[in-house]
Amino acid sequence: MMKLLHIAAFLMLVFTALEARPKLLGAKCKTGPLDIVFVIDSSRSVRPFEFETMRRFLIDIINNLEIGINATRVGVIQYSSQVQNVFSLKTFFNRADMEKAINSIVPLAQGTMTGLAIQYAMNVAFTTQEGARPLHKKIPRVAVIVTDGRPQDRVTDVAAQARAAGIEIYAVGVQRADMNSLRAMASPPLEEHVFLVESFDLIQQFGKQFQDKLCGVDMCTELDHGCQHTCVSIPSSFYCQCNSGYKLNADGKTCSMINYCNFGNHSCQHECVSILNGFYCRCRDGYTLQADGKSCQASDLCNSIEHGCEFKCVSTAGSYHCVCPEGQQLQADKKTCNKCKTGHVDLVLVIDGSKSVRPQNFELVKQFVNQIVDFLDVSPHGTRVGLVQYSSRVRTEFPLHQYMTAEDVKKAVQRVQYMEKGTMTGLALKHMLEHSFSEAEGARPLSQNVPRIGLVFTDGRSQDDISEWARRAKESGIVMFAVGVGKAVESELREIASEPVDQHFSYSADFNTMTHIVDNLKLNICPEEGKGETEFRNPCECEALVQFQSNTLAILEDLTEKLSQMTTRLEQLENQIAGKK
Repeated sequence: MMKLLHIAAFLMLVFTALEARPKLLGAKCKTGPLDIVFVIDSSRSVRPFEFETMRRFLIDIINNLEIGINATRVGVIQYSSQVQNVFSLKTFFNRADMEKAINSIVPLAQGTMTGLAIQYAMNVAFTTQEGARPLHKKIPRVAVIVTDGRPQDRVTDVAAQARAAGIEIYAVGVQRADMNSLRAMASPPLEEHVFLVESFDLIQQFGKQFQDKLCGVDMCTELDHGCQHTCVSIPSSFYCQCNSGYKLNADGKTCSMINYCNFGNHSCQHECVSILNGFYCRCRDGYTLQADGKSCQASDLCNSIEHGCEFKCVSTAGSYHCVCPEGQQLQADKKTCNKCKTGHVDLVLVIDGSKSVRPQNFELVKQFVNQIVDFLDVSPHGTRVGLVQYSSRVRTEFPLHQYMTAEDVKKAVQRVQYMEKGTMTGLALKHMLEHSFSEAEGARPLSQNVPRIGLVFTDGRSQDDISEWARRAKESGIVMFAVGVGKAVESELREIASEPVDQHFSYSADFNTMTHIVDNLKLNICPEEGKGETEFRNPCECEALVQFQSNTLAILEDLTEKLSQMTTRLEQLENQIAGKK
């Protein structure tokens, strides 16, 4: 509301300043702090004597404003085929300097690129760097566009962006100006922001018609009305009005949403939920709303409730249970699955972000990475995970010490942005060795005997040499896995992989068929501790047997329950038959 008062006061000053007679302004029209930028058309269609009239127009306005660093700040830009900053909001804080600068303007006398001028005003003139006050101070930002012709570029979209950025736009058209373009630029309501005069000679006479409208006594403006939604001014008084879907409370000022469920005609089988301007029916957990929008039917519980199963939910009659992937066991909470805990590793994944991968496939790569994270025990003293992306350059997405839970790692992976460009696999291996596995980035000291594992994922031939850095990585004690997809070169993958190569090298012809690679990595990436060396095998073979037994028992319990239900039903049928006899 204060913004509207300020702008209305400003426009009253603009228009009344242009009258032939001087006039003292009432207190209700006193201008408050504003950030104003005048956007002036100086195209070739504006004749020299017309531009002089516009020059006087600007000076007259400024002479009636309260100029100052803490009052109103003024900037001026002129445009034709290009945009020129005459002075910015931070340049001058007194009228004399502004008048001198306006008198020094040399018209550009070219085309009429109004859209370009609006873009400049939004991106440059109204920035804090150019003197605009920060938005949180709620100082109104006002752009006054004065033009005499049809724009030679598009103005609709850029003007909408400027308005969305908080800039109030007034469009003043003179003589040949296109009304449709003025309306496309101006802020709503258009009748208060669009002005058209017949000639530059009349630009100093058209302000009077707005004076009464802008400075008339509006009781909603003049008084502290206290209306929660809308104040409606009437002669010598006002009343409060609520938005659609709300009703006015007994205090005559505040509003509350209408509860349509209380009307008693909703016909919902389970629950009625009142919303703005209406209601909808909602079913209880375990039920699905039917096509009539009112009745409910029992549904698959796994698809209708927050079951919390980490891996998979299996529905049964009136209930459900959680299951885990093969090789993992359901924990005591009956929802989560155990992780590979037989050893801890420092794992750095190096993923190819080159142009050949393509954005949709890069999302599949991120899913692939998170599938690996799913079977790791990520913790400060367990497994640590780092991620590096490479193309023509290398970027550490996050180091080993940054995230200490699997959930945080997976969220960070989802935020990774695709790089594109080349495929410098050798450079990525060098970065991994020299930086990613350094203690500064979270790798544990070699004295702690925590295995270091590097997993390189690529879809094509490297554009630099990989031999030296692949060799150095393996000589430093890093166990290297190489995963290739599509056009990846097998010889390069084998050169990266540690011995035995067949256990450390995987390939998939397509990004959509990488699931089997994850299964292979499960068998090899978790080291067994306590044998004096790193041996790669399935850490969960014994647990798999236990899981098989658990799953079998669960199935038997389910069958027993169904059999009991069938027996009960048969007894009911027998009783019905006996009763008929």
